[in-house]
Amino acid sequence: MNNISKKYSLHTLLSMLVVCLFFNTNGIAQSTPGQQSGKGEVLYNGIELPDQWPPKTEDPKSAEPMRVPYLETPPKVIPINTGRQLFVDNFLIESSDLKQVFHTAKKFEHNPVFSAQTKSELSHVDIGEKGQKAVTYLGHGGVFFDPGEQHFKMFYTAGWRGGLAMATSKNLVNWTRPDLGIVNENILLPSGWADAGGDNSFWLDVNPENASEKYKYLTDRGTHNKDRRNHTVQTSKDGKAWTPEVSTGKADDYCSFFYNPFRDKWVYSIKRQGIGRARYYSENKDFIKGADWSNAVFWANADKLDEADPLIKDQPQLYSLNAVAYESIMLGEFYILLGPDNRICYEGKFPKITELKLGFSRDGFHWDRPDRRAFIKPTQKDGDWDRGYLHGTTGVCLVMGDELWFPYCGYSGIAPDGSRGMYSGAAIGMAKLRRDGFASMESEGKKGTLTTRPVTFDGKHFFVNVDCTEGELKVEILDGNNKIIAPYSLKNSISVKTNKTLHQIKWKGSPDLSAIKGKPVKFRFHLTNGKLYSFWVSPDESGASYGYLAAGGPGYDGVIDTKGKNAY
Repeated sequence: MNNISKKYSLHTLLSMLVVCLFFNTNGIAQSTPGQQSGKGEVLYNGIELPDQWPPKTEDPKSAEPMRVPYLETPPKVIPINTGRQLFVDNFLIESSDLKQVFHTAKKFEHNPVFSAQTKSELSHVDIGEKGQKAVTYLGHGGVFFDPGEQHFKMFYTAGWRGGLAMATSKNLVNWTRPDLGIVNENILLPSGWADAGGDNSFWLDVNPENASEKYKYLTDRGTHNKDRRNHTVQTSKDGKAWTPEVSTGKADDYCSFFYNPFRDKWVYSIKRQGIGRARYYSENKDFIKGADWSNAVFWANADKLDEADPLIKDQPQLYSLNAVAYESIMLGEFYILLGPDNRICYEGKFPKITELKLGFSRDGFHWDRPDRRAFIKPTQKDGDWDRGYLHGTTGVCLVMGDELWFPYCGYSGIAPDGSRGMYSGAAIGMAKLRRDGFASMESEGKKGTLTTRPVTFDGKHFFVNVDCTEGELKVEILDGNNKIIAPYSLKNSISVKTNKTLHQIKWKGSPDLSAIKGKPVKFRFHLTNGKLYSFWVSPDESGASYGYLAAGGPGYDGVIDTKGKNAY
């Protein structure tokens, strides 16, 4: 866990201690996040984990959607000190007549932003499938903002089964390949199973506890060779000198990992079989020690709500699952494979079809997947750069002011010389979404309301992400008996008519929410002809959420929002 995360965890623990003391005096038993109660660990949001964790409750043969226990039985009172509070599920909602609307990403109009140019990228490396050319491959890779160097870094595979390479950018659109002076060109590790490996996952830890572990790397060490069915993990301070490889043990190809800062765990997303390709789960506080996958539990399949392609008609499979902390949730990126079979693609010399879909988790294991449309989808059109085989990236998305940017890799199946191959013609593009814009609570024309469950907070300034330029938003605050708490009435609520991802709500008669800090209250939103995306209570007038920023972004010191409007 980085130093900022430590600092914020302490802030959370102290604020939650105040909340716990308050509840105890009112006869409501509560536990401090990260500590053990009668059953299991209690999280930052009040969710109590079962004593057995990770749970061994999922069935690799089941096509049923995953049950999400915390949505079935949410906490009686929800602490909201960490991050913007998103309406991606019903966790925060007690009642509402607003319409919940989910949104998909919009592809950047000037895609692709990165494609094969160098000798390594254009050539074929004969360590895997033959005949594949012109590849800049994310696979999992990694795209992160480095606040120390004030630019984005992209870690990718240069050429099919090629070397591990790095490119940099100030804006996610214009990229530079720096000469690293390590191997050649911008290569960090040369091609080959013994060096860069095959499929890989990469994490830029911008403020690691141990400086020698800034670069974290997982790679396939020959999963296509039956005698070497394993991955290895390594770390590096600068990408030049790497620690010895530590073996994970057996798994299929194409595994990945991510960091869950809410629980200070490194999580490995392991590819094994369920209903076809599927995912197993293993966690550890220490990245290197986490390479022991012997106790991994089954995690997730594609399920019956993932529809087959109407022309291909194959059973959907879960090709990969990446995740990252975004504000107050874990954001999951599901790679759903629709087919066709590899043999057909090899013979036809075109890419198979994968779609990128989203899931949301508040405990880091159970996923709610309410919208089964593709968040980013391939065109399936011959000649298009992203015809098929889409991949996201380790880190999932980045914060760019009022927007979230999602890097993704697509395959055309066509090299610049016109030759075709299943894994030829890979380039990288971007897709965008409004900040917090995964889901909105909407009122079209008429007035609607949304009342939260009881929540507590340690801040005092109230903020929303809202679009109601043609309507109005007002907010009132209620106690546990649904009685208005003076002076936070609807009458005193100052009307909002704006379209902003960060806007402060104020009431006449009170400068802030100090009077109700630490007390269980409900927020009731009155919305006319508008869209409400999120809300939060900040200790700062800047509106800093103290939530997580996925893979980071310009204007921030790290991956926690301590800046609010000062970062814009």
